[in-house]
Amino acid sequence: MSTVDVRAAARSHPLPTALVVAGVLLVAGNLRAAITTVGPVLTDIEDDLGLPSSAASILVSLPLLAFAAVSPFVPRLADRMGLERAIGASLGVLALGLVLRSVPPQAMLWIGTALIGVAIAVLNVVLPALVKRDFPTRIGQITGAYSAVQSTFAAIAAGVAVPVAGATALGWRLPLGMWAGLALVALGVMAPQLRRTTAVAEPVDVSVQPTPAPVAARSPWRTLLGWQVTLFMGLQSTVFYVVITWLPTIETDAGVSDGAAGAHQFMLNACGIVGALGCSALIARLADQRYLGAAIGTVLLIGVVGVLVAPSASIVWACVFGVGGGSAIVLSLSLFGLRTANHRQAASLSGMAQCFGYVLAAVGPVLAGALHDATDSWTPVLVILLVGTCVIIAAGYLAGRDRVAA
Repeated sequence: MSTVDVRAAARSHPLPTALVVAGVLLVAGNLRAAITTVGPVLTDIEDDLGLPSSAASILVSLPLLAFAAVSPFVPRLADRMGLERAIGASLGVLALGLVLRSVPPQAMLWIGTALIGVAIAVLNVVLPALVKRDFPTRIGQITGAYSAVQSTFAAIAAGVAVPVAGATALGWRLPLGMWAGLALVALGVMAPQLRRTTAVAEPVDVSVQPTPAPVAARSPWRTLLGWQVTLFMGLQSTVFYVVITWLPTIETDAGVSDGAAGAHQFMLNACGIVGALGCSALIARLADQRYLGAAIGTVLLIGVVGVLVAPSASIVWACVFGVGGGSAIVLSLSLFGLRTANHRQAASLSGMAQCFGYVLAAVGPVLAGALHDATDSWTPVLVILLVGTCVIIAAGYLAGRDRVAA
């Protein structure tokens, strides 16, 4: 059968929408669980392997650095392989990386972590393009749903890591490796879709039509709108990762107990899910996202001001950051589809924005910690975040306008 015949057969046998959505949600469940598992058992890893703190810090940052390094090259890979095949291959690499990092010798820890970073980088970029292609009229809802699933599995992975590590003689190796099972489940659900032109059985879905010619869509790297979306994505990622890294320390320095600070982190993650679902519902009801983008930046601004002037009320600000951060990531991911002409351009914008976003996310907490060490105060860090959230407000308004990067 020729390539044309295969593609025609794929279009003539569309898959149930529920199966495609289930695949998207299961893939999303794999995007952060492999990363959030590490932090709770990091001390055990250091003690068992004799890792210095500097090496442990690199171990935590390595996936983010992989996201930044790999993201720009993913659109070309996805264009050659097809979106589904790129996802399927990445899930396989992810499962392999999860197993490798949980077995001796120590080198496997680093090799597995690097593979995990590369695999998730591909999934991060390709998933918004898949949503753009298969659900062009429901980008906000689908993105919000998979962001909520992503956050839920991230919280579960972090929460069960220590109990699982203490349950068997395998220790920290078991929670680091067990999520390979989730990657294989996602791969199994995605298996029927591992054809380049899989169609979805939904009357309003344009994915059953030939892909629009890419000649009319400019590279987002050469558009002002592309850089506005990238700026929004990058700065909100930076604020989120600085807050998630250093807020507990800021709280304890202000007299909050360690136990309370840990509980506040849970509240931040829980409110992030609420923010993600609320933002996705609003996207579906708004003609454009200008005021939504500005409002999300304002919520983050309120959180920074709150920590700056009243750090003892940090449970309130943790919830504010959770709502703002959850909303910001959903809007960022949705903009990749909403501001582009087709799924290829969406993949390109996704790769561009996530490259810069994760560079900033990786170096932001490190620079924040260095600034605190140099000044012995969190005020300079918070003032810089204050300026950053003001820029987020402007970038969110500009990126939210109803137009396409063309």
